[in-house]
Amino acid sequence: MSSRKIVESVRPSAEPKIVGSVRPSTEPNPGAGPHIVARALRVAAALGLAAALSACFRPLYGPSASGVPVPAVLAAIEVEEVTVPPAFERFSHYLRSELVYDLNGSGLPAEKRYRLALAFASRLETPIVDTATGRAQSATLVGDVTYTLKSLDGTKTVTTGKVTSAASYDRNVQRFATVRAARDAEIRLARELADQIRTRLAVAVANQV
Repeated sequence: MSSRKIVESVRPSAEPKIVGSVRPSTEPNPGAGPHIVARALRVAAALGLAAALSACFRPLYGPSASGVPVPAVLAAIEVEEVTVPPAFERFSHYLRSELVYDLNGSGLPAEKRYRLALAFASRLETPIVDTATGRAQSATLVGDVTYTLKSLDGTKTVTTGKVTSAASYDRNVQRFATVRAARDAEIRLARELADQIRTRLAVAVANQV
């Protein structure tokens, strides 16, 4: 009788093995309560502060304090001739033109109820000088404008203030190139100063007029 090897088959177990499974604890965390309450209080405080600040916020170009739109109030401003030092008459024209356009860009005539007085002062700085020739290679024109907005009859001052800006340009050995560069710097300076004045006037009339 031939001998046969009986190989016993091993069936896998039908029950799955759970390795390293951790069940979440159902017991309450004694330290979670105070943290949740503190977070809720912080959120409530932040919402309350935001609500309080929103009550004080007024859109810059929305209605003014009297309900009149801010652009309409700005268009009602008459810009007077700018008081400038000698030899700056050209800059006076640049600054006034920029302000007239900024305050009433529509070009439509508007009834004037306020007048804006402007006084300009400037200084010229030459930070870079050629040591060989002694000539300034660049220059910076610094300008200050003091402005006062009053009612048309001059009995009430709405706001007053001062703005400052600067514009640099290169100085060339060719005189015409230097003159042209200086004129361009004056135009840039006038535009920057006019933008600052318009922004400040818009803020003032939005809260006072």
